[in-house]
Amino acid sequence: MSYPPPPGGWHDPSAGPQSSPPVDPYAPEDPYAVGKSPYAPPPGDPYAAAGYPPAGYPPPGAYPPPVHPGYAPPASRTNTLAIVALVLSLVGLTSCITAPIGAIMGHVAQRQIRETGEQGEGMAKAAIIVGWILTALLVAGIIFYIVMIAIAINSDSSTNY
Repeated sequence: MSYPPPPGGWHDPSAGPQSSPPVDPYAPEDPYAVGKSPYAPPPGDPYAAAGYPPAGYPPPGAYPPPVHPGYAPPASRTNTLAIVALVLSLVGLTSCITAPIGAIMGHVAQRQIRETGEQGEGMAKAAIIVGWILTALLVAGIIFYIVMIAIAINSDSSTNY
C-alpha cells in the first residue's frame, strides 16, 4: 500500500533520491535574492597572492591573536545607609550613644534594600543586632548605676563615736 506524498514538499528519506527541478542557464539572476547584490564585491581577498593562506589566520607554528576579555557585568551597589548604620552601631561599643541610632538606621536600610534591590542586607542586619544589643547593655548599665547610687544613699553610714 502506498501513501500519498506529505503536504508542504517534505522529503521522505526512505523514498530514495528526488531530482531537483531543471535550472535554466540563460535565466537572469534574481538581484533581490539573499546574499546577491550587484554592488557586492566578489568573495575572497582580491589582493591575496596565490598559494598563501587566507588573511586573518596565523601561519603554522605562530601564536594565535590575543583574545580581548569582555566587559564585566556592572556590580550592584551597596546601600550606603547600611554601611553608615553598621559603622554607627560599632562605634557604639565605645560611645554607647550611637548604638541605638545605628540600629534604627539599620531598619531603614533594610526597607530601602527590599524596595531597591541593592546589596548590603547582611550589613543592615548586623547593624540592627549589634545596635540593639549594645543599647540593651547601655540601659542595663544605667539601671545598675542608678540602683547602686540609691543603695549608697539609703545605706546607714552613720557611725557613733
